[in-house]
Amino acid sequence: MKRWHPPFIKNKPTVAVIRLSGMIASSGRGALNDASIGPVIEKAFSKGKPVAVALEVNSPGGSPVQSSLIAARIRRLAKEKNIPVIAYVEDVAASGGYWLAVAADEIYADPNSVVGSIGVISAGFGVHELLERYGVERRVYTAGNSKAMLDPFRPEKPEDVARLKELLEDIHTNFKDHITARRAGKLTEERDLFTGEIWLAHKAVELGLIDGVGHLMPHLQERFGKRVQLRRYGARRGLLGRFGARIMGDALHGIEERAQFARFGL
Repeated sequence: MKRWHPPFIKNKPTVAVIRLSGMIASSGRGALNDASIGPVIEKAFSKGKPVAVALEVNSPGGSPVQSSLIAARIRRLAKEKNIPVIAYVEDVAASGGYWLAVAADEIYADPNSVVGSIGVISAGFGVHELLERYGVERRVYTAGNSKAMLDPFRPEKPEDVARLKELLEDIHTNFKDHITARRAGKLTEERDLFTGEIWLAHKAVELGLIDGVGHLMPHLQERFGKRVQLRRYGARRGLLGRFGARIMGDALHGIEERAQFARFGL
């Protein structure tokens, strides 16, 4: 690969590195969302005139809305600042994590990185039989036939399930549109990539989901020269988080995040 030397830069070229790690959710200590990481992204693109922005992605996914907001912010700033964006996948970039990676112009991963899971999932519990067993009566009053849709304390209704599946299909369509637009001309047409299946890096390269196998520092040195320096950015943890103190909500978030990573054998 030929090295690219930015014109008119006398000092060492600087690459801003943004860490996008963890489950993507609208709330929860340590959750990855636009409110927490947005200011970090803005700073990374604006400070010191970086020659590129690198994304360190390690996420099993989560909220499609937060994934979309973060990716849209990255693309807006990349266009406004005219700065190339390169993503480097660590353990996993699946579902919403891959949504974030695709915000980059190029994607690279470790040979053992898990990539893909381009699908949408909704999961919950039904406990109406448990209530009946203990003689507990569920009382719900609504104005609007769908207001209590998929209430976990009441028997599931076929029409509610059909409506949920319709919503999931619409989100899936948005996901696919994002992928096909960002990876235009790179994705294989010989296989359906949108089934929720996952792949390791070498296969992901063959399918056009990523651009190559490689690690952040060696790849950036190859592209920008040995003198390249990194300026790292990431969402800061609160004082209690840094000392390991957690409230119940944070503990539950940690369990949920652990479960999400476990889906990919991590």
